[in-house]
Amino acid sequence: MLDAVVVGAGPNGLTAAVELARRGLAVEVYEAADGIGGGARTEELTLPGFRHDPCSAVHPLGVRSPAFSAMPLSRYGLEWVHPDLPMAHPFPDGTAAVLSRLVGETAGSLGPRDAGAYRRLVAPFHGKWPTLAADFLRTQWDGLPRDPVTYARFGLLAAQSAALLTRRFHDEKARGLFAGLAAHGIAPLTGFGTGGMALMFAIAAHECGWPVPRGGSQSIADALAGYLRALGGTIHTGFEVKRLDDLPPARAYVFDTSPTAMARIAGLGNAFANYRYGPSVFKIDYALDGPVPWTAEPARKAGTVHIGPTYGEIKGALGAALDGSDPSVPFLITAQPTLADPTRAPEGKHTFWVYGHVPNGWEGDATEVIERQLERFAPGFRDLVLARATAGPPQLAVRNANYVGGDIAIGSVAALRLVVRPKLARVPYATAHPAVFLCSSATPPGPGVHGMSGHHAAKAVWRSLRRAR
Repeated sequence: MLDAVVVGAGPNGLTAAVELARRGLAVEVYEAADGIGGGARTEELTLPGFRHDPCSAVHPLGVRSPAFSAMPLSRYGLEWVHPDLPMAHPFPDGTAAVLSRLVGETAGSLGPRDAGAYRRLVAPFHGKWPTLAADFLRTQWDGLPRDPVTYARFGLLAAQSAALLTRRFHDEKARGLFAGLAAHGIAPLTGFGTGGMALMFAIAAHECGWPVPRGGSQSIADALAGYLRALGGTIHTGFEVKRLDDLPPARAYVFDTSPTAMARIAGLGNAFANYRYGPSVFKIDYALDGPVPWTAEPARKAGTVHIGPTYGEIKGALGAALDGSDPSVPFLITAQPTLADPTRAPEGKHTFWVYGHVPNGWEGDATEVIERQLERFAPGFRDLVLARATAGPPQLAVRNANYVGGDIAIGSVAALRLVVRPKLARVPYATAHPAVFLCSSATPPGPGVHGMSGHHAAKAVWRSLRRAR
């Protein structure tokens, strides 16, 4: 009998498997797809030689994740590379707010009326990333924080909505930049905790950068898999699990899946029938003949570019996706991986990654509205397009079964659902079945390629197995 079987070879499933194997347990991983990675994969989606990330591309919470930092992943090929600027937020007049590694450069780009307010907002957390990340990338009620003072100070800000925190600023540059950071969560800007998401991304930029893995996000999954195999673990691909009886006998089964899929496979009935999924995105991967011709100079050297530009436009775009409306003027999150990693495209060519928010399960085509928005800030963009690969909610759900209705967060993050996932419980990774556990992004701390959900789930499994012994 195995000690643990992990279902799903995404970053969280692989992290959970590694954590258990490091404790000397016999672990096997079963993945339905032909390759590993889940939301951290890299494929030639457009033309030969152009390597794209179908889902996640930029990893501000991954580069110094407490889980990843405790593993020798560089030994297995993971190398982080940084663009000159983590993020730029351009405006129609050709200027841009920037999120830099330097607090001063960021504050200076926001204008004289908001520079001081931004400095005061992030200053208390400067140099405290290791404890801040460990305390907030976890189940919040699981023991005492490492740094209670910083935890409390950040928590008072993090609980606020982005709408409330942006009242600290006077001008559109700061308000737009902050709203764009919050929009990564795909939740109303007036919602609980959206200010905390924005602040966390900003602090991560100053402390860790917003890097990409050399070669693509697949490098993260490949490094985790390499380390797991070195520890004696085994990975099976192309193996779809439909029920627990499909798997070998084990003392614990750990699911890197959606809660509803886990309930179906493990025979948990309607345990997660009320679990809510959130909006989706419409994703386009481009092969380009040259770099994006941004009007704003800072955007030409930024790894990530947000296209809003104002708080009002971002709020409206998110509202349409949440209300089930077709996108008209979308807020775009874009990435330019080849600025930092030219190995992903033929010499002189570039890959470009972009998505806009759409309702869950939306079946339309947002290519035109997305490219119209890109042309607004990068005239001549369409002239550079060699090929494009589009994916709306149905296609995203086919690529990754965890994305129910195309929800890349594997569950709504609106209201309290960012911290109370998948349901209110002291140990959210455990289920009614004593041998079945959940480790996907549907558990705290939620979305992102950081492995922390897998890390904490593995601890829950380990404790359970020790008690059973």
